[in-house]
Amino acid sequence: MSKQCYFSQNNIKHIDYKDIEILKKFLNPHARMISRKRTGTSSKSQRQLATAVKRARFMGLLPFVSR
Repeated sequence: MSKQCYFSQNNIKHIDYKDIEILKKFLNPHARMISRKRTGTSSKSQRQLATAVKRARFMGLLPFVSR
């Protein structure tokens, strides 16, 4: 069973680092990013997602680690 990319399904062209609610969907409870194998995102979207999560962490919007 192949999963569809969340971002192409919802026609999201740019992943914004300030959109925390979307970014949190791709983090596990320890605040680590979930792999694209599990989420089904495309490689391009996964790279954009990683950049957005890293920017959000640097700006203090997302935690680096969580429990």
